[in-house]
Amino acid sequence: MIRKIIMKNLTCSNCISKVERRTSRLEYVNSASFNYTNQTLLVDFKDDYDEVIALKEIKSIVDLLEDNIETHYFEDKVVSTNPNFIKDYLFVLIGMVIIFFTFSIHRIFPLFNSIFNTDYEGLIPLTKMILYWIGYLLLISKLLKTQFKGIRNFNIFNENTLMIIATFAAMFIGKYEESIAVVILYSIGEYLQSRAVSRSKNEISELINLKIDFANVLIDGRVIIKDPMQIKIGDTVVIKNGERIPVDGEVTLGSSSLNTSELTGETKLRRVEIGSKVLSGNINVGNVIHMTALKEYQDSTLARIIDLIENSTNNKSKTEMFITKFARVYTPIVVGLALLLVLYGVIFEPSQVLVDQGYVYRAAIFLVISCPCSLVLSVPLSYYARIGVSAKNGILFKGLSFLNILADVKLIAIDKTGTLTHGSFFVQEYTSDEVLQLIASIEKFSNHPIATAIVDFNKLPLLDVSNVTELPGYGIQADYNGETVYVGSRRLLENNNISVLDEKLPVGSYTFLAKKNTYLGYVVVKDELKESSMETIRSFTKKYDTVMLTGDNEQSAFEIAKQLGGIEYYAELLPEQKLEKFNQIRTNSVSLYVGDGINDAPLLKNADIGVSMGSASDLAIEVSDVIIINNDIRLLDKAIRIAKKTKRIATENIVFSMIVKAIFLGLSALGIMWMWLSLFADVGIALLCVLNALRIIYQKQYLLRLEKK
Repeated sequence: MIRKIIMKNLTCSNCISKVERRTSRLEYVNSASFNYTNQTLLVDFKDDYDEVIALKEIKSIVDLLEDNIETHYFEDKVVSTNPNFIKDYLFVLIGMVIIFFTFSIHRIFPLFNSIFNTDYEGLIPLTKMILYWIGYLLLISKLLKTQFKGIRNFNIFNENTLMIIATFAAMFIGKYEESIAVVILYSIGEYLQSRAVSRSKNEISELINLKIDFANVLIDGRVIIKDPMQIKIGDTVVIKNGERIPVDGEVTLGSSSLNTSELTGETKLRRVEIGSKVLSGNINVGNVIHMTALKEYQDSTLARIIDLIENSTNNKSKTEMFITKFARVYTPIVVGLALLLVLYGVIFEPSQVLVDQGYVYRAAIFLVISCPCSLVLSVPLSYYARIGVSAKNGILFKGLSFLNILADVKLIAIDKTGTLTHGSFFVQEYTSDEVLQLIASIEKFSNHPIATAIVDFNKLPLLDVSNVTELPGYGIQADYNGETVYVGSRRLLENNNISVLDEKLPVGSYTFLAKKNTYLGYVVVKDELKESSMETIRSFTKKYDTVMLTGDNEQSAFEIAKQLGGIEYYAELLPEQKLEKFNQIRTNSVSLYVGDGINDAPLLKNADIGVSMGSASDLAIEVSDVIIINNDIRLLDKAIRIAKKTKRIATENIVFSMIVKAIFLGLSALGIMWMWLSLFADVGIALLCVLNALRIIYQKQYLLRLEKK
């Protein structure tokens, strides 16, 4: 059972990883993952857990690491209390006053000399040293408090450790001004960094801010305002101009235009009329329409989108997991290297240990430079920002790991019906009215698009059939007038020793009919290729191994493949044969499959990346890793481009951060670096990496502003 636990004000990336790790170790927890944007810990509890005890223990984990963190279950309404700035930073403010006084002390002592006619000049160095130490200890009081809490909890090495040891060492060798300047600049940098991250969280949250507060439900001729959660299947919902559709449904009265951009990224308005299917989250920008609810709120597209985005951090990318583990062992190693640097000076150049630019000073600079904040912050933000942007474009990732894997895809296998084609079949030809009537009478028990097209086309009364059995991949078997009837593929009839007359059939998807071991006739339906499929698939074939897998007949598959530029294809495949063929053609590289039917579910689950269309069956959506909401195959190309750009930006941050830190570390070891400049390699690099990670959000907003102009 997954529960959401709010942890407001928890922003320390190092603390977050510890909260995840320690919560996961609790005996009644399967796993835990922190959602950085909404500051929520997603906890997968085992069945036998006490929610009161669980919350108490998880809160104790958080309180050991950070102060002023509001921890409660998502369902609980808690009045937020803002932290008292003066109370929290009182010692820091006093320390800054003392430091300011110390900087001015050389002007104050001559004043004392003239008033008391006494020489106090000799006390200046001692007084300055004492005041510097007092001011320094007050300035780092918050860091010390956090460090002491960590030590009590066996969390000794973190970024606070590096800063405390470095500045204390600088103070010890008399570098008072530099040490204090570093503490002040570090605090300012941390504040700016937290502001940048907070701003980014707000930007990402706005991308998925699709909450619906109310719905207008028509009851006994009156419009009643209800919570969307109260809408039931079959309810009539009234959507006025400017209102968002609360649940998925079908228009029953009126016609209008819908703004679908927030769900699909498509700026062009969509026209809907009676019979049109509409998705929750779209905005009515035209006339008032009535619709019948086809799903409840929790099962609708909007709720599914929000849930997928909020839970996407459960599956972290390999890059993010590597950085988390790297940061855990990185700090102890850095402290050890700094100690070795001092030890080297003690053994080989003892006279240079405590002097200006000596080994203790170099080691202090070494520690300041080594802080891993730039990586720990920017890499997760790189991936999460893209999750939000992808959602705005109608692409839903079920986890950060899939966004990472998609960047390396080499093989793309695609289903035909409903994926490359519209899936809207029309009857092209049939043997006789009697054959059409009997086939329609049996196909009414199937939800397949071909069956629906045949039933809708038939105008004769449906016949009474019994003992209907659907045979996935083959067709349907039923009883009519005491005789067994087969409706389906050629293979279904041949498996029952029924020969299909060798007649020339038109190109299309055909359904055969046989009764009492006798072939009776057929119905041929046809489906049109999507215009977007031609352009996209031709583009794919230039960059990836692209193949079409379909259960349709050879003729139909050949015609579609030819229109797509002559791509490789395999036809007349049963679900298990699709899986076998996919495993035969896949290589050691990343493989992707795109489908939308129940028969595609095994392959969607088996592929490295399974992509389902928004109109796919519930089973296909359940097992897939990526969902394309508006069924536009072009979005798959956009998803791959987003994944590649995400990985590139994460790599840029890692390489840039490590190169700059390596250069600065080398300079500090050689003694040609100043402590105040070393802050650039810490806070400065962290800020640059965070901004680089978030530029896709601001780029998109800039482009949208240009479009509006």
